[in-house]
Amino acid sequence: MLTIGDKFPEFALTGVVSNNPSDGFVDISDKSYEGKWKVVFFWPKDFTFICPTEIAAFGAMNEEFEDRDAQILGVSTDSDFVHMAWRKDHEDLNDLPFPMVSDIKRELCEGLGILDTDAGVALRATFIVDPDGIIQHVGVNGLNVGRNPQETLRILDALQTDELCPCNWNKGDDVLKVA
Repeated sequence: MLTIGDKFPEFALTGVVSNNPSDGFVDISDKSYEGKWKVVFFWPKDFTFICPTEIAAFGAMNEEFEDRDAQILGVSTDSDFVHMAWRKDHEDLNDLPFPMVSDIKRELCEGLGILDTDAGVALRATFIVDPDGIIQHVGVNGLNVGRNPQETLRILDALQTDELCPCNWNKGDDVLKVA
């Protein structure tokens, strides 16, 4: 699995940004959102139980990530058409403010080393990538355990200070000073 300090892989995938087939599909690549931090999180499958709770929670916090000049990208190995159908079907995903990206060929998952080979789906992984495309945080949960978007935001805040941040540090708290 790629880790801290590694370059996030190049990719060119299709994202779903609305429920309208005429303008809901967009090309998204590693060059999209240049100069921004990226929070790229993966879920195993659409039309499941844990995944929409996480996706909706990230969606509810989208403005907070935007305030930190960060773009959220949600990714699974389902097709772009399945993503659109799920957005239309699931009330909590109807107005999702960030792209649902399709890695149907599993190239990005394999490049990152987060493909569960037994299930053939993405592990529940989260990457925080700096504006230079370098991975600054990786978190991976088992397929049956949801993650905490609040913690992802806290880590992003800490990374953006470029300071020493102690345990349980939150934005606005004092950072550590070493004499």
